[in-house]
Amino acid sequence: MKCERDYMSKLKLKQYVVGPVMTNCYFVINEENNEMIVIDPGDNADKLIKQIDKDNYKVKAILLTHGHFDHANGSKELKEYYKVPIYIHEKERETLENPQLNLSNWLGSTKKYEADIFLKDEQELEIAGFKIRVLFTPGHTIGGCSYYFPYESVVFVGDTLFAGSVGRTDFPRSSQSDLVRGIREKLMVLPDDTRVFPGHNEETTIETERIYNPYI
Repeated sequence: MKCERDYMSKLKLKQYVVGPVMTNCYFVINEENNEMIVIDPGDNADKLIKQIDKDNYKVKAILLTHGHFDHANGSKELKEYYKVPIYIHEKERETLENPQLNLSNWLGSTKKYEADIFLKDEQELEIAGFKIRVLFTPGHTIGGCSYYFPYESVVFVGDTLFAGSVGRTDFPRSSQSDLVRGIREKLMVLPDDTRVFPGHNEETTIETERIYNPYI
């Protein structure tokens, strides 16, 4: 597990790379009240918990962009330890519960994952002092979503969009046409300076991807 960054503002962002396929897990921290959201705790739950407790953050929720094992594998441990709900889009329930769809069968496992609150497209949340808009961005999975923080100009996109690329669509229930449509209709309409934090690799911006991404 590796901590990549520590941004300073009302929104303090800590990025950790976890698990066998190097997934980005994000701590979204409100420095005004020390409350935080965990996005995509894909593995290394014990180390994530240790870091949270060391910094004395107050976890309020776990947000999953989608249900693949490398994004959800540590969610249950964090939920049980901090007694907080897990959020995911309502169309992703089947992915969580089906080892073929959540890809845990790749590891020779039959793991099933769970969530507590199932979200709708364009639903607005208020968690840890942040206003968040849910953007339905399927394609990589049937119910993938992105979490847009309009007042902080950041969006967490999971495996929908990457710097110079897009998410894979060769998995069960994936759809390239849905993926590209969701990116164009939900993400490319965001302000140019919106910072994009993907599920793997480096951050980018909406403007950069609109100009240079060959898949859009």
